[in-house]
Amino acid sequence: MLTETLPIETSGDAVVHPGALNEEGRGEPVVHIDRLSIALPDGADRPYAVDRVSFKLFAGEMLCVVGESGSGKSMSANALMGLLPETVRVAQGRILLGGTDLITMPAEALYAIRGRRVAMIFQEPMSALNPLMKVSAQIEEVFEAHGLLTPRERKERALSLLTEVGLPDPPRAADSYPFQLSGGQRQRVMIAMALALEPEVLIADEPTTALDVTTQAQILKLIAKLQEERNMAVMFITHDFGVVAEIADYVTVMQLGRIVEQGTAEEVLFSAQHPYTKKLIAAIPRPSEGNAGIGTSEPLLTVERLCKTYRMGGGLFSRRREVYAVKDVSFALGRGETLGIVGESGSGKSSIGRCLVRLEDPDGGRVLLGGRDMAHLKGAELRAMRRRIQMIFQDPYSSLNPREKVGRIIASGPIAYGEDEGRALLQAAELMEMVGLDPKATNRFPHEFSGGQRQRIGIARALALEPEIIVADEAVSALDVSIQAQVLELLARLKEELGLSLVFITHDLRVAAKICDRVMVMQTGEVVELGTGSEIFDSPRHPYTRSLIEAIPGRAKEARMMA
Repeated sequence: MLTETLPIETSGDAVVHPGALNEEGRGEPVVHIDRLSIALPDGADRPYAVDRVSFKLFAGEMLCVVGESGSGKSMSANALMGLLPETVRVAQGRILLGGTDLITMPAEALYAIRGRRVAMIFQEPMSALNPLMKVSAQIEEVFEAHGLLTPRERKERALSLLTEVGLPDPPRAADSYPFQLSGGQRQRVMIAMALALEPEVLIADEPTTALDVTTQAQILKLIAKLQEERNMAVMFITHDFGVVAEIADYVTVMQLGRIVEQGTAEEVLFSAQHPYTKKLIAAIPRPSEGNAGIGTSEPLLTVERLCKTYRMGGGLFSRRREVYAVKDVSFALGRGETLGIVGESGSGKSSIGRCLVRLEDPDGGRVLLGGRDMAHLKGAELRAMRRRIQMIFQDPYSSLNPREKVGRIIASGPIAYGEDEGRALLQAAELMEMVGLDPKATNRFPHEFSGGQRQRIGIARALALEPEIIVADEAVSALDVSIQAQVLELLARLKEELGLSLVFITHDLRVAAKICDRVMVMQTGEVVELGTGSEIFDSPRHPYTRSLIEAIPGRAKEARMMA
């Protein structure tokens, strides 16, 4: 067994709290990442994705590795799993698992360890699960790949794991395809697969980023419960210090591939020293900063008894299923106002947004914009009115054409409405500058931008037709907290400069209370509460609103963190 270790080496201005160095009573580390450097291809912005990073994982402990996109946190985890992309390589360092260096281990031996001793939960279960295989078959495949159990035993074990991770109807879930489950249920399936072979180490890579706060709270509690019951070492990767406050024992903060601060959760949360750590903590949305006004009293948009029902199935052997997504919803949006629509998945908030811009046809009610009913317009009349209300989508990468340069993407709307192409492209460059991007970058493709930059491009595209109303559907839910803060500030600035009204759809009450003048809370298609951001957050009246607030990770420690 290898016993020699190299000293912790971080960047020159890194902060290492005493708790990071105190190993008394913690036993031997299950994993020791020792001065790991991962080289990027020639021509990259920097030479290393991970630069001389060292930390340890101990049984029964939760280490949160925190940082923005590009900080190296996921790359460190992929190195531990032996899943590095072909374009990068380990330049130096060791990854010791029980004294064995995984870096020098043959591929066959590493394959045997993956899943059995070290397992991983990925950020997006829909892309990690096979859409053509039923859930039970995918869990059974884990045992089959390692030559374990009989077919019957694999099936029984799969059902047992689905029960252990808290799926409400394990037999039905086992017989379902991934698309038939909710996001939270799919993430529970991923956890079941990761736990199948009872690993010593569990890596959770942003497993709750795009989930509703209540579902996120359930997943965090589940991971903590399973860790305690199985005495696993858990490496939890996140960009959200609210999550850190909820679950972490120890914290490692990474920036641009290097560790900048390490310590116990208590030390890092409440005695943060490094400017980058302080920046991440400050980026947590604070409802007390929310707006108090409601724009002008003049209603720009009036929604009256809006209804939307989705109908599925119906045939010789199946009964038609109806889902009432929006039920008799009424509200008004003032000129210059930001109205937040908050709720979990299935609450109907996104259906309202799609009905407002007529991506979906409502089944009943009226959507009055400037006295015209958008809900029932057709043809040229609808096309003309659509200029006045535009949408920013949740995932800018999937909503931007990967084959088009971003200048053309932004200019496509005005060109479709008859604007001269040259003039539209010049306007696109101006809009790029307005949203904080280099106007010379209009000749680049979407994949050449970061997630936050792509969202700014989505905002520029929405502004191209000079609308009066912007509908932002979960526009910041998948972004790092610091990038999220920048996009929220951008939207607030553009609203003031351009006189916009915003419909801001989100599952995060903190974000809504920060940016919105009024907040409308929805549950199963109905409005349960409506008021100013401070009223909703500080004095919620409805039990459902209170449950959303209580589910916010780290809320109990938030005030102390901000002090």
